[in-house]
Amino acid sequence: MMGTPLHFLCLLFLVPALAVGQKPRARDLGIPFSGTPGPFNAITDVKGVEVGYSTLISGQGKNVRGTGPVRTGVTAVLPRGRNNNPVFANWYALNGNGEMTGTTWVTESGFLETPIMLTNTNSVGVVRDAVTKWFIKTGWHKEEFWFAYPVVAETYDGFLNDIYGFHVKEAHAYEALNTATTGPLREGNVGGGTGMMCLGFKGGTGTSSRVVQVGDSTYTVGVLVQSNFGKRRNFTIAGVPVGQELRDTLAYDFKAAPSYRQEGDGSIIVVVATDAPVLPHQLKRIAARVPIGMGLVGGRGENGSGDLFLAFSTANPTAFQRTSFVKVEQLPNDLMDPLFDATVQGVEEAIINAMVAAETLEGINGNKVHKLPQSAVLKILRKYKRIK
Repeated sequence: MMGTPLHFLCLLFLVPALAVGQKPRARDLGIPFSGTPGPFNAITDVKGVEVGYSTLISGQGKNVRGTGPVRTGVTAVLPRGRNNNPVFANWYALNGNGEMTGTTWVTESGFLETPIMLTNTNSVGVVRDAVTKWFIKTGWHKEEFWFAYPVVAETYDGFLNDIYGFHVKEAHAYEALNTATTGPLREGNVGGGTGMMCLGFKGGTGTSSRVVQVGDSTYTVGVLVQSNFGKRRNFTIAGVPVGQELRDTLAYDFKAAPSYRQEGDGSIIVVVATDAPVLPHQLKRIAARVPIGMGLVGGRGENGSGDLFLAFSTANPTAFQRTSFVKVEQLPNDLMDPLFDATVQGVEEAIINAMVAAETLEGINGNKVHKLPQSAVLKILRKYKRIK
């Protein structure tokens, strides 16, 4: 794919996955997970949620700042599609060595008023500005005077990507926003997850969902991750110490890396969506369960990792008002356990889905990160009698 024109790459990655033959996912390989997924096993199982990507892959060999190689991108998550109708939201940080803009107002107001954008560390600013300009271009705000604090989060892809070349431009943010869609999603080396690494192997973008019963009502919890964290020795699948078993297999091949880099440096951004009628303080509780799902696969919230999570609810569609009093529906706290379980399960599976879908990628200076060796993983799971 090296040298392929950007517009073609982005279109390729945005074609609905089933239409082009979606890659096998973790469940397809027989990896066991708890819980019942939605039809797409994706964050887009929550009605109204749309996701779009812009993927930048070009060049090879020695890093020439400003030229490449380029291994990066942008992911857009639109809670109600192109309908500007703010949703209840809140966020949580396990370890704050990272950035997620706009969260001060999310916490203060209880609402998420913008799309959620994911990209690389050095592109947060340009993506944030692009979203504001996109509001103007699309007429997102119907009022003459308005303010917005776009939510843009990042993980670091500088071991594979010419991150100081600033290759993400406004047009790439627009592309992710304008091509966002419902349905099945591409995973792995796509969007903001293109140049990411995870638990000793290639990481990236992953998604999953759970359908839960709460009393007489059925709700969906969807998860999307940009996964770039963790130490291989802690890597676990279905309770099996896969990282220990693969400790001498396909190590990161860094021809050039800073001496201060420690194993486990990286980050993960997690977006949790639900259609359950939960309020901002309850969404904080949901976001705070994300680290449990991380822990199931080996996340420890290392010092060099930015582990930032945002949760929102598409219920209560008339909640955001400027002058009118409104009545909202709230799920009792005593009935929230199924949503907590779904969050933990969804995060665990979304991370593994990202790794199963990701392909080996060579980036700057010949640095190479290998894909998860699926056959070896399945052999290990059989050894520990987790699959037949």
